[in-house]
Amino acid sequence: MEGESDGAMDAAERKQAVLNVAFRYLDTYRELLQEEGERSNNFPKVTQPRQNSPHNTENLHRATEKAATAVSRKKQVRPLFRHFRRIDACLQPREAFRGSDEIFCRVYTPDHSYVTIRSRLSCRVGEILALVREKLQYSEDQPVLPGNLILVAVTSAGEKAVFRPSDEAVFTTLGVNTHLFACEPSELESLLPLPEEIHWTPGDSKLHDMSAEEVANQLVVFDWELFSCVHEVGGYLMCTCVIRISRWIILSSPELLLSALCLPHRWSSCATCFTASSPAGAPSTWSWCCSAAASCKQQQDLLSFLAVVLGLDNPAVSRLRLTWEGLPGKFRKQFQQFESVADPSRNHKSYRDLITSLRPPLIPFTPLLLKDLTFLHESCKTFHGELVNFEKMHKVAEMVRTIRRYRSTQLAMDTETSPSHLQTKAYVRQLQVIDNQNLLFDMSCKLEPRDT
Repeated sequence: MEGESDGAMDAAERKQAVLNVAFRYLDTYRELLQEEGERSNNFPKVTQPRQNSPHNTENLHRATEKAATAVSRKKQVRPLFRHFRRIDACLQPREAFRGSDEIFCRVYTPDHSYVTIRSRLSCRVGEILALVREKLQYSEDQPVLPGNLILVAVTSAGEKAVFRPSDEAVFTTLGVNTHLFACEPSELESLLPLPEEIHWTPGDSKLHDMSAEEVANQLVVFDWELFSCVHEVGGYLMCTCVIRISRWIILSSPELLLSALCLPHRWSSCATCFTASSPAGAPSTWSWCCSAAASCKQQQDLLSFLAVVLGLDNPAVSRLRLTWEGLPGKFRKQFQQFESVADPSRNHKSYRDLITSLRPPLIPFTPLLLKDLTFLHESCKTFHGELVNFEKMHKVAEMVRTIRRYRSTQLAMDTETSPSHLQTKAYVRQLQVIDNQNLLFDMSCKLEPRDT
């Protein structure tokens, strides 16, 4: 009898261990399971064993309920933030996108009119073109239905990328100032960027109407929202191909953070060149940006901190000798210290020393995380014959734990609702930037000609 009792206890312990693993798996891959469940409209059934203790039966029911709740969450249609600059949309907290989420997006025609379509984020190009054709059919501005349509991504520099009908999730590939155009093949060469992205007026005074510290606070809050959206496994590892999961398109990925990086990077370059109408006014803008970078660094947002520093180090800005000479000594010394942190020598030793000394919550420099993961994946084989390279898996797991540690403590979010506060928040989340380096350099030369 005693032997049978011990055997039953061992079986119960094994079942409990299996349940613990299942719960851990469910917590880690919740978004991935939800994505798969919504696409296939079924979820793996949990078969109840013949002999169960009441505790195990309760756990099995709880696991099934959690899975069903995750799959049945109500869908929400949201505008794709790169294409809509509505105030009410940009002020909402940023949430992760998934492939099955439905979004609103604008698709332009060669005359720069557009139609707004509603589709899944993972939608195929052929489905997008079918939606565009249906919209154009009822458009008063389009009396003749176009023939064979193609979908093209057009950048602000005029570069064009034609998508194949079988391509998926093209919305996730769009840059900061890149838009989708639907046209006939014969119209491809005539496509031009939107006028508001190639014509800029220097002398914008909005920047100096706001506090550098307040703008930095809003950058930190926005970056934290995006950083919290990134799933450490389904985001970083899938992005670097350390793991491959077919057809799971989760935009809770570093693409969001890389987009956030591009904005303050380009914005600080544009601000220094174009908020002043003369070289004499540029140093105050440079000092303002340095103050914003210092505030981001103090709040441990290394993403925006380095983005602003790299933006000020852009060739179109660093060539402004008169601006640099007009900068107060305090800011020149401060900026040199910032540049030392951004120094890539010795595998970014200065940055790594800095981030090692910080405690969470903190926002890391995402491109370097992706670089480390990509190097680890490319330099080490996952399999040696039929054996798994567990040393590589342990290193990947350690990097995932590091990412998890960065956000193990919640950042205190600012909830102020005054008009000036909301205005600054909207400004930060709708930064107008130039991503055409040639245009940026030409306008820099207008501010400070080459022969000065």
